[in-house]
Amino acid sequence: MRSTEEFEEFARARIPQLYRTAWLLTGDRHHAEDLVQDTLANLLKAWHRIDSPVAYARTALVRTYISQRRRRSWSERPTGEVPEVAERVGDVELRVALQGALGELAPLDRAVLVLRFFEDRSVEQVALDLGKNTSAITTRTARALDRLRAVLGDGAAQLIAL
Repeated sequence: MRSTEEFEEFARARIPQLYRTAWLLTGDRHHAEDLVQDTLANLLKAWHRIDSPVAYARTALVRTYISQRRRRSWSERPTGEVPEVAERVGDVELRVALQGALGELAPLDRAVLVLRFFEDRSVEQVALDLGKNTSAITTRTARALDRLRAVLGDGAAQLIAL
């Protein structure tokens, strides 16, 4: 049986990877932090009975993200004033374009692309993480990439450099 100290050690070691994935999924620092926190809370509840904490954390993160996106409150973003528009150049501009294009995809499509290409996971691993079969992941990947290319237009070719 695992101890609470082992959980704390695991959490400290995995937070950077979980946060990176959460940010790529949400596109927002605050939502990403909340998503990681919710994931770690769920992981702690199941800590004593899970076999693979890394796989459980990754799966819980993606499933929590998809579940949260279904809520109406997801798109609410309170603000006191309109932020200044920052001047963007080079890769930063392309990355922002990619983040915007990812934001236009359905949550499951976005999760598939993030896991496949940013987390460098195989089709089989993504299927296992999302509870889908491999052919569904392959189909979703192809369709999501087509939508992404349509949204990005000529900028899609430049993403290879990222």
